[in-house]
Amino acid sequence: MEFILDTADVQEIKNLNELLTVAGVTTNPTIITKSGKDFQTTVKEIIEVLDEEQTFFIQAISATCEEIVEEAKYIDSLREKNIYVKIPVTHEGLKAIKECKKLGIGVLATAIYTADQAFMAAMNGADYLAPYVNRMENYGDGIKEVKDLIEMLRVNGLNSKVVAASFKNKKQVHELIVAGIQAVTVPVDVAYAMINHPGTEIAVGEFTENWNKAFGRRALV
Repeated sequence: MEFILDTADVQEIKNLNELLTVAGVTTNPTIITKSGKDFQTTVKEIIEVLDEEQTFFIQAISATCEEIVEEAKYIDSLREKNIYVKIPVTHEGLKAIKECKKLGIGVLATAIYTADQAFMAAMNGADYLAPYVNRMENYGDGIKEVKDLIEMLRVNGLNSKVVAASFKNKKQVHELIVAGIQAVTVPVDVAYAMINHPGTEIAVGEFTENWNKAFGRRALV
C-alpha cells in the first residue's frame, strides 16, 4: 500500500519523510493557496524534498478539456518521472483523462463522490482514483462506496489504483487499509494521529526510569 501525504507544507513533508515510509505527496488548489506561497515556489520546494521514486500529484485548474490537457502537459514537464496530473471527474475532465492517456501523461482522477464515477474514470485510463471519503460520508456510506470500488476494479481486471482522500480521522483510514486499499493520501494531522499514542510515551518513560534506578544512567551502556 502507498502512504501519501496530502499537504503543501514542506517542513511537515520533511518531518514525516524521516518518520514514515512516504510514497509521495498530493496537492490541490486549496492546499497550495493555504501554503502562503505562489504555485511555482511551492511546487519547486516539494520537488526538491521528494526523491525521484516518490510520486507527486498536482491538480489542473481549467474547466474545458482542451485547457485541462494544456495544463496537464505543463505539469508533466515539471519532473522527469513519477508526476501525475489530478483531473476532476466532470464531463470535460473525463474527456481530458482520455486525451492525457493518449499522450502518455499520468493521471489521478479526483473529486470523486461515487464508486461509479471512479469506475468510469478507470475505464478512461486513469492511473489513480481519488474518492473523497469524508465528503462522501455526507451523502451516504462513503467507506462502503470505496470498498465497492475496490471490488469493482478487481472483478473487472482494471489496474487503476484507489488512493482514498479527504480523511478527517484515523478510523476512516484504518477501515480502508483493512479492506485492501491500494493507497491513501492523508493530511498531516491524521498521519500523526495514526502513529501517536500516550501509552507509548508512558511505557518508554517507565523503561528509562527503571533502568536509571538500577544502573544510574539513562542509556544502555
